[in-house]
Amino acid sequence: MSPDVATPLKAYRVMATIVGVLLIVLILVGVPLKYLLDDGTSLQHAGDWITEYLGVAHGWLYMIFLFAAFWLSRRADWDIPFTAVTLLCGTVPVLSFWAEHRATRRVREEFSDHAASAEA
Repeated sequence: MSPDVATPLKAYRVMATIVGVLLIVLILVGVPLKYLLDDGTSLQHAGDWITEYLGVAHGWLYMIFLFAAFWLSRRADWDIPFTAVTLLCGTVPVLSFWAEHRATRRVREEFSDHAASAEA
């Protein structure tokens, strides 16, 4: 695989993993602790902390994820629907991991074909 695609792919995979994990913690841990417990316990305070700080971190890191995914889409010459699905899947807990797997598989399949045809 050429460095023109390998570097954006690596950046995308790292950011997709970070954003996916933060989104799961935020939505499946922080939000329930914050809003389902209203007794002022330390668990509710943990939920407050998670939603406040991890929420902000996720928002900033999601912008970097969008850039990495868009960069990869341009280098890999994806069509607009595939790019849009990949970008939007970063907003859905757990689905972002499926999208990362799907995008990685597509890039590896397409660019291993290019490498094989260039050698022939």
